[in-house]
Amino acid sequence: MADDIVKRDDEQLDTHDEEGNEEEEILVMKKRVAEMEAEAAKLREMQDSLDEQTKDLREDKEDIDARSIFVGNVDYGASPEEIQAHFQSCGSINRVTILLDKFTGHPKGYAYVEFSEPSLVAQALVLNESVFRGRSLKVVPKRTNVPGMAGRGRGRGGFRGRGSFRGGPPRGGYRGGYRGRGRGYAPY
Repeated sequence: MADDIVKRDDEQLDTHDEEGNEEEEILVMKKRVAEMEAEAAKLREMQDSLDEQTKDLREDKEDIDARSIFVGNVDYGASPEEIQAHFQSCGSINRVTILLDKFTGHPKGYAYVEFSEPSLVAQALVLNESVFRGRSLKVVPKRTNVPGMAGRGRGRGGFRGRGSFRGGPPRGGYRGGYRGRGRGYAPY
């Protein structure tokens, strides 16, 4: 009988130990959940601040693009100072950018000119087809690229094989029958 009492006490201690361990595990899990929630809140704050910064940058870029022109057919030996001198009659210029090939470092043949005021772009458009270093320049307002809009309608994926989209026979060419050198030719 004494042995039974000792066994029962051991079982009760075991159950108390298990309950104590479970309570500790629950407390540890609650603590981890609170840490994860705090980290998620920090991440949300960081994402919100990044969203605001990109919005500001996008607005700045659109503002700069509204004050800029694209100049095509630029002589490869032209310097930014020469281009600035050519467009100086239009008004105050903030920056002249001649684009270079990233592999060779040679000019691509076009440039961007940024003015101090958007109203000066209209004056610069008058210089379209003006002669600069023996070449007729193409002058148009700079356009703003919209992310995700490149190649709409002919973008990636979709149907790329021959034939019609609906599974019909291919357009032009083979439509069944014999495909050889001629109908009378039989090599064997």
